[in-house]
Amino acid sequence: FLFSIDADGTMTVDWNEWRDHFMFNPATDIEEIIRYWKHSTVLDIGDSLTVPDEFTEEEKKTGQWWKQLLAGGVAGAVSRTGTAPLDRLKVMMQVHGSKSNKMNIASGFKQMLKEGGVRSLWRGNGVNVVKIAPETAIKFWAYEQYKKILTKDDGKLGTVERFVSGSLAGATAQTSIYPMEVLKTRLAVGKTGQYSGMFDCAKKILKREGVKAFYKGYVPNILGIIPYAGIDLGVYELLKSTWLEHYASSSANPGVFVLLGCGTVSSTCGQLASYPLALIRTRMQAQASVEGAPQLNMVSLFQRIIATEGIRGLYRGIAPNFMKVLPAVSISYVVYEKMKQNLGIA
Repeated sequence: FLFSIDADGTMTVDWNEWRDHFMFNPATDIEEIIRYWKHSTVLDIGDSLTVPDEFTEEEKKTGQWWKQLLAGGVAGAVSRTGTAPLDRLKVMMQVHGSKSNKMNIASGFKQMLKEGGVRSLWRGNGVNVVKIAPETAIKFWAYEQYKKILTKDDGKLGTVERFVSGSLAGATAQTSIYPMEVLKTRLAVGKTGQYSGMFDCAKKILKREGVKAFYKGYVPNILGIIPYAGIDLGVYELLKSTWLEHYASSSANPGVFVLLGCGTVSSTCGQLASYPLALIRTRMQAQASVEGAPQLNMVSLFQRIIATEGIRGLYRGIAPNFMKVLPAVSISYVVYEKMKQNLGIA
């Protein structure tokens, strides 16, 4: 905000700069503009790898923070449920798609419908929704703790510190709920009648493969947080500043479509960068449930995919993944706004 006022780049704001800024960028409430741009952090696209939301001291004291987290959680649950068929198709293509098995979007949907009917399209979605609450709570708590540790002596928290805090918070939350990620993948690739539910799936995995099975694919998952969160945050900030620089002449309020556009593009870029690691993670999670599949580690699996399927093999299932970004972001935004109105924090 101060950079935008400091027209001559002297790192000081004089009277003329102050006057010109508010003359050409009229705004009645600066806080409202800042809050508006914060919306992106609650746009749920099914992968909770973004940097957590931040709350002001006032929001913490008045209890608005938990209402915003609740609104975000409900928005995420509705958004994930709405795009669950595409999410399951992505997992199926990641696990079963190869050069020999040419599974595309149409044949993948046909296969899922033939094997388990319409209900099977939502297989694994229950776990995906249930894990929102603990993951959000742990991430928010961890983010606050890491910020305290990394805050400089002068009380300031820079962009790098904020990014590191967010990445560490994401890693902490993922570590805590990772067994649920494994359950979601196993349920998604499982056949009709193989598991009666989440707890049955957990019992069978524990009995056959032991506790270690619940952390298969953990390393690529944690490694994927850094490029995802970094690129998502970086692209969003770039798009935001570009829009403000070129189009904020009459108002600094970006409007819904600009906001959704920025959120969608930044999330898509983040996914594109971390997708190969996400694919390796899903394959490792599902290896034991695929008949005849060798139990490979991260490096061996990576080498095998490159050798047998080429670079394209690392991006199997990315089409349905991209297809769900726009509807997921849109549903998430609309439900979040409605929830905020109902909770009295709009």
